[in-house]
Amino acid sequence: MQDWPGDEVRRVGLTDLDSRFARYRLQASAEARGALERSLRRYGQLSPVVVCCWDGCVVLLDGFKRWEAARAVDGIDELLARRIEADPRAAKAAMYGLNCLTRRLHELEEAWIVQALVREDGLSQVQVGELLGRHKSWVSRRLALLEKLSDEVRDELGLGLVSPSQARELIRLPAGNQAETLAAARRAALSAVDLRQTVNLVLAAQSRQQVEFVLEKPRAALLQAGGGLARGRDPRLSRAGDQAARRVGMLLEQLAKLESWLRHDGRAQLQSYDRPLLAPGFRRLAEQSHTAADLSQELAEELER
Repeated sequence: MQDWPGDEVRRVGLTDLDSRFARYRLQASAEARGALERSLRRYGQLSPVVVCCWDGCVVLLDGFKRWEAARAVDGIDELLARRIEADPRAAKAAMYGLNCLTRRLHELEEAWIVQALVREDGLSQVQVGELLGRHKSWVSRRLALLEKLSDEVRDELGLGLVSPSQARELIRLPAGNQAETLAAARRAALSAVDLRQTVNLVLAAQSRQQVEFVLEKPRAALLQAGGGLARGRDPRLSRAGDQAARRVGMLLEQLAKLESWLRHDGRAQLQSYDRPLLAPGFRRLAEQSHTAADLSQELAEELER
């Protein structure tokens, strides 16, 4: 393989492709595999897979689904492949980077790559962040998906039955509480914001009885914890009081979403050219939120008197 220049496209036999890195990717659904097989039969291969070469092996880095589909199509015994120069660490980074250009990897796939770089290749979380172009906090959250999420919830995440946002909230709980909290959220059809607040209540519980109350009646627990501010019409309130309750409830929900965005992927998702355009708005938000907080505190004290 020494005579294969980088970025040159060649034909490689299906049986000659080393799929060791397939463990970092989720399996395609039967529907997706069927669509790829039909595309290969009708149009052939439209873009080359990406490989690197070590010790005489042609290691597949990108194109696992095309490779799997090609093996099921009669008459296809080789694929076009583009070689890149990469050692094992750079190869894992390439798997991440190549998919950022087309479609983003599933968070579980990102977590597998991060875990391999940290646990197998011995990189620190800061080094992994630099290698992938992400912040250390992003690396830490991906690692937590594998090392703090319970097996049951992690399996459901891989199957698409649990969203990444739900998984991020459940990680905050001990592994033993995650599945039952998820079940309670499903029974009550909780939103992502409601789930976050429910997790807060479980973490703040002082006894198992309190945890059981929150999980048995999450909406009642949220209403109680929120000071009785219901989202629907409250017949106990005047028209003005009901409007005030609705405004406060909506604002609290939006604040929870903003806080979650700021704490999690929000900052990491921004590009350098976003910063000067967004800075004045966030500065104004910080200033006006202080004023609103002071006035709210003043009104709360007046109402309590």
